[in-house]
Amino acid sequence: MSVDARPGEPPRTCTLCPRLHGFLNEWRKREPEWFNSPVPTFSPAQGEDAARLLIVGLAPGLRGANRTGRPFTGDYAGTLLYETLIAHGFARGRFEARPDDSLELLDAAIVNAVRCVPPENKPIGAEINTCRDAYFRPTIERFENISAIVTLGTIAHQSTVRALGLKVKDYPFAHGAEQQAGGYRIFSSYHCSRYNTNTGRLTEEMFVEVFRRVREYLSE
Repeated sequence: MSVDARPGEPPRTCTLCPRLHGFLNEWRKREPEWFNSPVPTFSPAQGEDAARLLIVGLAPGLRGANRTGRPFTGDYAGTLLYETLIAHGFARGRFEARPDDSLELLDAAIVNAVRCVPPENKPIGAEINTCRDAYFRPTIERFENISAIVTLGTIAHQSTVRALGLKVKDYPFAHGAEQQAGGYRIFSSYHCSRYNTNTGRLTEEMFVEVFRRVREYLSE
């Protein structure tokens, strides 16, 4: 089955969000060798049924996933994320910031709440809502064995809560929080962006601790 044929996976020509579609068209002209399309879900090497953890980011980075076509690949955030995943048995191989490296996911999948790169890395509410209804919610439903979700940042967290049919006020975002949401355990973390780590808002130790607890939860 092709990526586009899987429930929750947008076609490369998606036009649901006019602003994002126009932005991508501009970058297709400027950088025709880049991916420049909605970024698909990164699934485990053994198949989607092997994933018990879903990691939710905000949106592709302009020179990261938008360039490479793989979530968190090509910019700083991926280095911290994938090294942490390897250390906790959620990935194997070597992360070299390109989609043809030897990195493979194990027991985990990664998706962005918004599939297309937004101008200035800031999707607007209508775009978040549209992508959630069209693609994000069906993606969650497609992964039948997911029991843990890591949300990276407030927007990813809130979109996840809404995708599960729950109220944001009942599941507030806080770094390091764990909340049971129906059949899922949500673990919240600040986004592993260079800005957050450079300012000290998120340290490597804080980030690693989130995934240590996820692994502990899944091992119970």
